[in-house]
Amino acid sequence: MSLYAQRGVSAQKEEVHAATEKLDKGLYPKAFCKVYPDALGGSDDWVNVLHADGAGTKSILAYLYWKQTGDVSVWKGIAQDAIVMNLDDLLCVGIYNHLLFSSSIDRNKNVIPAEVLQAIIEGTQEFFDTMKQYGVATTFMGGETADVGDVVRTIAVNGTMAARWPKNKLVTNEHIKPGNVIVGLASYGQATYESGYNSGIGSNGLTSARHDILLKKYKTTFPESLDNSLPDEVVYIGKYDLNNTVSVKNKNENATISVGKLLLSPTRTFAPVIKKILEENFNAVSGLIHCSGGGQTKCMKYVPDTVKIIKDHLFEVPEIFKLIQECSGADDKEMYQVFNMGCRLEIYTDEKYAAGIIKTANEFDIDAQVIGRVEAAAKKSLLIKNKAAEIDYSF
Repeated sequence: MSLYAQRGVSAQKEEVHAATEKLDKGLYPKAFCKVYPDALGGSDDWVNVLHADGAGTKSILAYLYWKQTGDVSVWKGIAQDAIVMNLDDLLCVGIYNHLLFSSSIDRNKNVIPAEVLQAIIEGTQEFFDTMKQYGVATTFMGGETADVGDVVRTIAVNGTMAARWPKNKLVTNEHIKPGNVIVGLASYGQATYESGYNSGIGSNGLTSARHDILLKKYKTTFPESLDNSLPDEVVYIGKYDLNNTVSVKNKNENATISVGKLLLSPTRTFAPVIKKILEENFNAVSGLIHCSGGGQTKCMKYVPDTVKIIKDHLFEVPEIFKLIQECSGADDKEMYQVFNMGCRLEIYTDEKYAAGIIKTANEFDIDAQVIGRVEAAAKKSLLIKNKAAEIDYSF
């Protein structure tokens, strides 16, 4: 059993999918988000999408960092995580503007004071203000903050995002086909709309990342930061303190950054990039996949059933994932199905459009490249090739 599974989490969410398999799949079963007829406006030409997600256990890392350093601003990144995990899923059905967002925060009041709530709420509005400058408008509708110390040890930060969107501007993944290439957008570096280096970690796999990298001292110093029923051999098994520093390359220059900042890099949104691509050449996009839960295997849920996905030119793995693998000893197969490994958005397109899409991403200082292709197959499968191995996934 993998370390990830031993910690009570699942990269593929098998039990969740089993529980929901009989539910209505919406208008477009392969679409990245469930799409429904326009109940709000009653038009056959429009649809409604409602999506819920959150920062997950990344909030525990923010808690540890805040307690150790006193830096309350780290919670603004958690606000961004909760938003982007919704926003970038909606991007993958073509929605990038005129959005509604409601937050949901559950806290243990005895552990999480008012200053943390204030930082999260202010961080939410600041992110929306930044995105509005790029034509991505979201109305912050408020939300619910509940003091539920009997339920949560520290804090859970989640949100819900909704939109009404024209049907003829949807990306439903039905057009993904053999012959498409896959343009990948990097999760790491520093985009024009980011204030510093982003490790690329996103908001998936953070339970393993935290326990794999950090020292055992965090168990004894902050017992409220973990499930105390977990076996000791999978809890905080790493060799790093949050304040330890490592070297990374940012904009072709060497930089030094703390392990805590690497783990807490706010999840990058690709909204400004995708907005420009869809507005300038909507027909170039055959499909969009957000490599969130399930990492590089996420695509398998949304591509057609008669294709083989080959990813043989992924980005050089960023430092944060090297640290996780070094500390955990996880093999490549597990790493690629838990983490995005440096590529968090996939654009399926015809080869003739790839250069233009890459150029658009580069305008925002985001690395992009053709990472793979789509081939015809009798049965859906995924092949990942890196310098060390070929990894087969069958679904």
